[in-house]
Amino acid sequence: MIHDSDAGSQYTSFRLATHLAADEIAASIGTVADAVDNALMESTIRLYKTELIKPQKPWRSLTDVEIATHEYVDWYNQARLHSELHHVPPLEYEEAYYHQNQPNPLVTATTESL
Repeated sequence: MIHDSDAGSQYTSFRLATHLAADEIAASIGTVADAVDNALMESTIRLYKTELIKPQKPWRSLTDVEIATHEYVDWYNQARLHSELHHVPPLEYEEAYYHQNQPNPLVTATTESL
């Protein structure tokens, strides 16, 4: 059994966690604002279903879903145009960031003359 809740303080309390654990019930939330925060996960899953799963149904097999999911995640992480990145694909934005923020090469001075 899984206890699904929002991230309100009453649902992240030690006391509730103790009661859930005693009854072998898993909580479906992480700590507030971490990578497994329910709102973030639900938003990502909703987007995945809206953009990939629903438009292409009915699926013929689980393998077809797995292959399409792999392609979607690759596109999502590397090629999609992201409004927060000025409509630049994430991979291109990251490359530009690191290109602009290269550390300066170390210059060493020596006392030896050439």
